[in-house]
Amino acid sequence: MTSPAPLLDWRSPNHWSWTPKPCRYCGHDTNLRDSRRKPAHKTCAEQAIAQQAADAADAYQTGHLTA
Repeated sequence: MTSPAPLLDWRSPNHWSWTPKPCRYCGHDTNLRDSRRKPAHKTCAEQAIAQQAADAADAYQTGHLTA
């Protein structure tokens, strides 16, 4: 079971661009940018973080950690 995605605070103007580009996760255009200035919808980024956390927890539980 996946825990709820963390809520990212993207109120800063640094997360906005006037130029729409494809989201790095879903491919649909967005004016939003992540902390590295890559195009990403806030919800897509939150889902990706939640999935990464779930994958890491599963790897830890099963002992399949990789470097």
